[in-house]
Amino acid sequence: MSLIPYGLTRPFLFSLDPESAHDLTLDMLARTQNTPLSWSYCQGRVDDPLTLAGLRFPNRVGLAAGLDKNARCIDGLAAMGFGFVEVGTVTPLAQPGNPKPRIFRLEQANALINRLGFNNDGLDAFVANVKRASFRSKGAHPVLLGLNIGKNAATPIERATDDYLIGLAGVYPHADYVTINISSPNTKNLRDLQSDEALDALLGAIGTRRTELAAEHGKQVPVFVKIAPDLDPAQIKLIASTLIRHGMDGVIATNTTISRAAVEGLTHAQEAGGLSGAPVLQASNQVIRQLRAALGKDFPIIGVGGILSAQDALSKIEAGADLVQIYTGLIYKGPQLVRQSAEAIRNAHPKNT
Repeated sequence: MSLIPYGLTRPFLFSLDPESAHDLTLDMLARTQNTPLSWSYCQGRVDDPLTLAGLRFPNRVGLAAGLDKNARCIDGLAAMGFGFVEVGTVTPLAQPGNPKPRIFRLEQANALINRLGFNNDGLDAFVANVKRASFRSKGAHPVLLGLNIGKNAATPIERATDDYLIGLAGVYPHADYVTINISSPNTKNLRDLQSDEALDALLGAIGTRRTELAAEHGKQVPVFVKIAPDLDPAQIKLIASTLIRHGMDGVIATNTTISRAAVEGLTHAQEAGGLSGAPVLQASNQVIRQLRAALGKDFPIIGVGGILSAQDALSKIEAGADLVQIYTGLIYKGPQLVRQSAEAIRNAHPKNT
């Protein structure tokens, strides 16, 4: 169990500008991971293994992409009890992202709005950081690692596939699974890739390249696709059939929302960007339910969006997700949310793998 309760550190972090608090937290994790100081935030991992997409997940609670875009803090995050950690989104070339300010807290709603815009140091720096991480040497069943890839803002949407293929080849040897992020609202036209013809072309190219990479590296790395919550039932059915047709290994539902219906009137509610946190829970769960109906009982679904309590995590499993991820909940509730959620899922949905 961590030595410093999150309730003692949160007031200080929340007194800072949100992006300053984010950067300070990552710097602290980067400096203290794999040192005795990591005991200030580390906690035991709940043992609740599940085999999915050919991978053995140590438990069913993971970290969503976006917190550690440059893969600097994998070991520190792994020490918080996650069964899997997803880092990125990384783009082929370094880019600064959107102008600041670009993160906003909506504390009354346990929510955030961000328009970071895939700010990251680029693929080469990302892979170098992944290779430095030592989490795979710890224990018989180490935390699994997902690597999340996207397109550069300067790349025309017509050439987006080129960026994804570069990213896939770069991260493939180092990932337990790869996530194709086509659902951030903060890169112009990116969500257009969820449309019928664009998604078909992208996933067709990804599938072909993945087969080549599997032969080259002698291993099959599952590929998941991350989608938005702002989709109608017809779009969800279309995406589901496209995922199956191109042999994708799973879907992550969902990214942040552009809807403001749940936060109308709150300070910062009309800032541009993606809304995350508690207001996204029900919309995300509805997409999960529709995906499960369209994909059948065996297709892997990772549920993310709005988990602020163990009960929220359970609601995603009950909606049809196999695994869950948290991000904004970690900021509001701290690492204890990881353990509480993993215990609740294990107790309510025991599995033998």
